[in-house]
Amino acid sequence: MRHSLFFKIFLSFCLIILSLSILVFFFSFRTIKSHYITTLSLDLKNLAYTLKLKVLPLIEEKDFKRLDSLVKEIGKNIKTRITIIAPSGKVLADSEKDPHLMENHNDRPEVKQAKTEGFGKSLRFSTTVKEEMLYVAIPVKSKEKFLGVLRVSLFLKDINKLLNNLKNKIFGIVIFMTFLSLLGAFFFSKNLSYPLKELVSVSKKLADGDFSAKVKFKRKDEIGELAESFNKMSEELKRLFDNLTLKQEELNSIISSLEEGLLVLDKKGRIILFNESFKKIAQINPEGKFWWEVLRNPEMGKLIEKAKKEERVSSKELELNGKVFLCSLVFIPSKGELIIVLHDITEFRKLEKIKKDFVVNVSHELRTPLTAIKGYVETLEEETKGNSKHYLDIIKRHTERLINIVSDLLLLSELEEKGLTQIKEDVNLEEMAKNVCRIFEQKVKEKNLKLNLICESKPVIKGDPFKLEQMFINLIDNAIKYTEKGEVSVFLRQTDKEIIVKVKDPGIGLPKEHLDRIFERFYVVDKSHSKKLGGTGLGLSIVKHIVLLHNGRIDVKSSPGKGTEFIITFPL
Repeated sequence: MRHSLFFKIFLSFCLIILSLSILVFFFSFRTIKSHYITTLSLDLKNLAYTLKLKVLPLIEEKDFKRLDSLVKEIGKNIKTRITIIAPSGKVLADSEKDPHLMENHNDRPEVKQAKTEGFGKSLRFSTTVKEEMLYVAIPVKSKEKFLGVLRVSLFLKDINKLLNNLKNKIFGIVIFMTFLSLLGAFFFSKNLSYPLKELVSVSKKLADGDFSAKVKFKRKDEIGELAESFNKMSEELKRLFDNLTLKQEELNSIISSLEEGLLVLDKKGRIILFNESFKKIAQINPEGKFWWEVLRNPEMGKLIEKAKKEERVSSKELELNGKVFLCSLVFIPSKGELIIVLHDITEFRKLEKIKKDFVVNVSHELRTPLTAIKGYVETLEEETKGNSKHYLDIIKRHTERLINIVSDLLLLSELEEKGLTQIKEDVNLEEMAKNVCRIFEQKVKEKNLKLNLICESKPVIKGDPFKLEQMFINLIDNAIKYTEKGEVSVFLRQTDKEIIVKVKDPGIGLPKEHLDRIFERFYVVDKSHSKKLGGTGLGLSIVKHIVLLHNGRIDVKSSPGKGTEFIITFPL
């Protein structure tokens, strides 16, 4: 109750009202008292001037006995003390005491003031009557001759009686006004706190999810506007919450229906969201667990750290519980959360392996009969003459093309084989490029071309020399095949971070729409031209696999009629 708004407002009003009441009572009484004494002093002064007319003749006649009797009689009738004082300070007459027994009054402040200023006033304790009194004194003169001082006084107890009566009246008025003020403050506080209390009550219902709660009171002030705004806010919140609930249900339905496993990790790596598909993959309930308790694969930790640093989609194949999954990760920097999607590619990989095995087996099976056919054709060439030799040339050319296709298929299968043991040794790319260029010297001469090797440094890379040599052979062979005149250039350069290899030709070039697919196996831009030149459609695919095997990157720039440039970058 003490912490309620009503209590705070009412208590504040009480403190203000009581403080003002005390100040009003104190200052009003003090002001009235001062005014009352001033008025009383003025009345005594007027009384003194009135008495002066009666006592002046007796003072002039020096009939002090009659003067004393007159003063005592008048003082008794008007209940006021009257004192006549000679210029020397001697008391000539007094209404209360025997003047002969009274001490000299020259040192009295009111007497001194009357002599010097013509009027004296003092509120002090009387040593004669032993009580507090109010004194008023005026000089008594006759024809500018100073004859003495006339002093009139009242007992302060009589004044205090009047002041106490006045004080009681003022106190009663102040108490009455304070009561009315407190009563008004009570109703004002109640009127102010009730709508706010109602707002608090409705706010709690709103916080608990009851969006139908409304503020029912109606007022035409700021609080009424606040209540109206609150009701509108409640309606808007209900609309937004309904939309959010609908979207959340849709999202949950989508997540639940996903065949891919999905989970969300918080900053600490704890699983905060997952779907049923992931639960089946994990084979345990992952709720509230950390990812390393569920995904027991050391590569996952590296992938998560990589995704957090690079802040982009990271993907990698991982093996979990005997199955192969394509794992994609997306990091959300604003929340520090990580979204992981696991796509089951086990069947796809099995199918791919079957296909590879089929290609390898068929290639092995085909290589022996093709070699035998080539041998017999070469034997027949020696014995056959005339028109029949032309047909043997056609058979021999197609046999060689089939043998090349089989060889390339076997090499490509070897490059794609998972877990292939790589020969890691220092390879001088300049020496290797020179040796490969010597292989094509005769072919270049036959086509009247130039083969130029430009090496700005002596690049050395760790890798498989046989495969790197195969890369150079395929790129230079392609460049020579599709160039009729001009110069084929091989460019080598090493920087602090990478090695750059470029093979450029001024040949027929490639249309832009084909650039994205030229590294696919068996893909050829011009099939008739490729068959004429004996291409297998596997050369560039082999080159790409060799580059990827060495953690490199291959790009191509080409346009029809202007030639083609392959750019390979190997990291150091």
